[in-house]
Amino acid sequence: MSSLRLAEQRGEVIDIARRMTSDRLVVGTSGNVSVRSGDLVAVTPSGVEYDELRPVDIPLVDLSGEVVEGELKPTSELPMHLSAYVEHDAGAVVHTHSLHATALSLLRNEVPAVHYQLADYGGAVRVADYATFGTDALAVSMSEALRDRNGCILRNHGTVTIGQSLSKAYNRARQLEWLCELWLTAAKLGDPAVLSDGELAHCATLFAGYGQSVR
Repeated sequence: MSSLRLAEQRGEVIDIARRMTSDRLVVGTSGNVSVRSGDLVAVTPSGVEYDELRPVDIPLVDLSGEVVEGELKPTSELPMHLSAYVEHDAGAVVHTHSLHATALSLLRNEVPAVHYQLADYGGAVRVADYATFGTDALAVSMSEALRDRNGCILRNHGTVTIGQSLSKAYNRARQLEWLCELWLTAAKLGDPAVLSDGELAHCATLFAGYGQSVR
C-alpha cells in the first residue's frame, strides 16, 4: 500500500469516529472504528479523545493483532475487529455504545422485524451473549451473533456493524440504532406489528440489487 492510501484510511477512521460522537452513538472515547486494506487494519487507539486524533495516531495492525506502525495502543476491542475480518470477510467495522440498541439488548434476543430495513443486515439482528469487554470471549460471542449477518448487538454493551466500506458499516450502525428506537417507541404504546420471515427474506433479495454508484 502506498503511504498516501495509508494516510487516507487513517483519516477515514478519524472522520467516522468523530461522526459517532456527533450522531450520539458514543460518549467520550467509547466505541471504536477500523478499516482493512489487504492484510493491514487501521483502527482507533485506546482511550484517546477523537477530536485530538491525527492520522499518525491511528495504529496499523496485521490480522494477528501485531502493531506494525504507530506508537499508540489499539483499542481494547481489537479481538472483535479481527474476528470480523478473519471470520466474516469484513472490509470495515464500526462498534458503538448507542443508547436504544443497548437498551433493546436488555429486553430481547433479537431486533423485532418492525421495518423492512432489517433486510440489509441479512435477516433478524441477533443479540450476542454478554461477555466482558475486550476479551476473547466477547469476540467469540460477537462472531456467533454475526454469522450470516452484517450487524449484531452486544448485550449490555452496544452494537457491531460491518461492511465493505467504512461508510456502509457506519450507515448500518446508524440504521440499527433507528430500528431499535422504533421498536422501543412503539412498544411503549402496545404490541408492535412485525413483518413475517418470508417478507423479510423477500426484501433481502431486493436489497441485494439496491443502490447505484455516483461518478
